[in-house]
Amino acid sequence: MNTSLLAELTTTGVGGAANSLVRATTDEQIITTIRAADATGTPLLLVAGGSNLLIDDSGFPGTVLQIATTGVHIGKTLSDGRVRVEIAAGHPWDDVVAQSLAAGLSGLEALSGIPGSAGATPVQNVGAYGSEVAHTFLEATVFDRSTGTVSNFGTAALGFGYRDSLLKRTTTNGSPEFVVLSVSFALEASSQSAPIRYAELARSLGVGVGERADARAVRETVLALRASKGMVFDPTDRDSCSTGSFFTNPIVPASALASLPADAPNFPVDTPGMVKLSAAWLIDRAGFAKGFGLTGTAGEKLSGGRASLSTKHTLAITNRGQASSADILAIARAVRAGVKDRFGIELHNEPLLIGCEL
Repeated sequence: MNTSLLAELTTTGVGGAANSLVRATTDEQIITTIRAADATGTPLLLVAGGSNLLIDDSGFPGTVLQIATTGVHIGKTLSDGRVRVEIAAGHPWDDVVAQSLAAGLSGLEALSGIPGSAGATPVQNVGAYGSEVAHTFLEATVFDRSTGTVSNFGTAALGFGYRDSLLKRTTTNGSPEFVVLSVSFALEASSQSAPIRYAELARSLGVGVGERADARAVRETVLALRASKGMVFDPTDRDSCSTGSFFTNPIVPASALASLPADAPNFPVDTPGMVKLSAAWLIDRAGFAKGFGLTGTAGEKLSGGRASLSTKHTLAITNRGQASSADILAIARAVRAGVKDRFGIELHNEPLLIGCEL
């Protein structure tokens, strides 16, 4: 594998060459590489699982640091009865979920099947099926580039929001101010899942919202649901060759519901007077069906069929085999503009855009 080609390090499979690529398997290598880049003013891009990056075809004119540290440590029982689990930043996230369940611990099961690394999960407060990292997060060990020191950040320090955190807010063009070295979670010693918060998942499990289920059954159900939507990465399935959800669900004033159709899905959020809308619903109702961008659709003019919305889910923009970053962005721009024209709501990208923009 030509590991200098960044397309080979991402789930979307696009991106040009790195000027320099360093693969770090220890925290010491991570810190040494960062210090060397900072000392010379060299641009730095961090890549781990590559599931939340869209990198321009021109590549990256600096050092690309691939975080490849691994390890899951089941630690001590905390004062509240939960168990501390510490994970190296580069460890594949879904393996973390599987290992925690195998150890008789629950709390992460609804986050099964999410691609990428453990260290990336707190950056944007990764979430799915009613669960998010903030629900079980304990702390992150980070390297602070401004001070050159290692410190621990707890939940309060990270200021989690919807797909957001201090780690994300202090990252510029894929180069974070605080580099995650490891993350810790507090999980329940139980075969029962956390309360099921998502209606679709509850229906699939045959339980009510707020009830618990067998944690392993929750994982298997979530994996099946995600796979049906092309959201479990499989390089042989073109519908999964994406960044997952390309757009976040918009959070808007509740007053905006008055200008939307009565059947527009909306969900409560922690901020008073605000609601969360379904980006997938907005995209579909704006006229962008699953597969938009393939032969026979208007999107073919934009990408030549090389990129399209997934044929399984309208939130994912997929590489059909030969897509460029420009092809992916062409589909994204068309969808964003269409939703804006139809509903007056602007969608925002979830993945980091490296060297390119919407």
